[in-house]
Amino acid sequence: MRPPPEHIVLSRPDSIGDVMLTLPMAGLLKERFPGVRITFIGRGYTAPVLRCCHHVDQVLTLEDLMAGDAVRMLSALRADALVHVFPHRSVARWAQAAGIPVRIGTSHRWWHWTTCTHRVAFSRRRSPLHEAQLNTMLLRPLGLEGVPSLAQLSERTGFRAPAHAVLPADLAPAAARTVILHPGSQGSAVEWGLDNFAALMRGLNRLGIRTVVTGTATEADRYRPHLPWSDPLAIDAGGRLSLEQLVALIGSADGLVAASTGPLHIAAACGIRAVGLFAPRRPIHPGRWAPIGRDAHALVYDPSCPTCRAGRPCDCITRIAPERVVALLEGLPAR
Repeated sequence: MRPPPEHIVLSRPDSIGDVMLTLPMAGLLKERFPGVRITFIGRGYTAPVLRCCHHVDQVLTLEDLMAGDAVRMLSALRADALVHVFPHRSVARWAQAAGIPVRIGTSHRWWHWTTCTHRVAFSRRRSPLHEAQLNTMLLRPLGLEGVPSLAQLSERTGFRAPAHAVLPADLAPAAARTVILHPGSQGSAVEWGLDNFAALMRGLNRLGIRTVVTGTATEADRYRPHLPWSDPLAIDAGGRLSLEQLVALIGSADGLVAASTGPLHIAAACGIRAVGLFAPRRPIHPGRWAPIGRDAHALVYDPSCPTCRAGRPCDCITRIAPERVVALLEGLPAR
């Protein structure tokens, strides 16, 4: 019998949202193999998020591997296993050359047939399972059988936001309840629409809830002309925050509203009220990508939308009424 692994590498050089739904794997591994060391290979811009997970002992960026001697760097880890959660051909080749004994990947990537020791057969696109559940199927060669529930996975993210001391003074926690609005998606999701976010801002401000709008500088240039800023409870944080500060802001807030984006999944992991706005079209529907957390919610306009069911582009997400979102947020308890 092979001894329990002492060091496992999880490789997902992917988006923030995808990384957040991978973190429960680290929690499951720590639970199954007490004392195991977890190294996570991610893209450089996701490193601040990965460092918020206490299950991750070391972060290795794809950019560092590409700029250096990747084989030597992976060999130096002395890892027992590497799991390709997101397939990356170069990482697979480097891990093989580094001699990592157990290399696990999906059977649907041809290069895994020449670089992996174990290949797991499943289809993400056709499966009814959530993305976070699908990820755990890659742990089967390590002896982790079965499919955890979403509640079990949400309890194993190991995520803690940085202290709010890193925030600008005007974004520090306030007496008013705070809801973050993240209108953009950088092309990763179907968007709700700025008119809806404007109506939501007005509705929340009328209830005495402070709204903080976030996004990149480019996204802020797009949303600023369309959102109402006259109320002192409406704050524009677009383009002002590092990723570490954004995570700290989310962790100190009471709620967040967004489409299927990284900030939505961060909010869910922080345990605040995370309201996700989705189209029901496969494979972007909430059954696959809903936020997982103790106070996470996913809204669609019509779960049986015929256009979405046919797999065609559809704007039904824009018909989710702002009043539905307000109703989910108006009962937020003050911190």
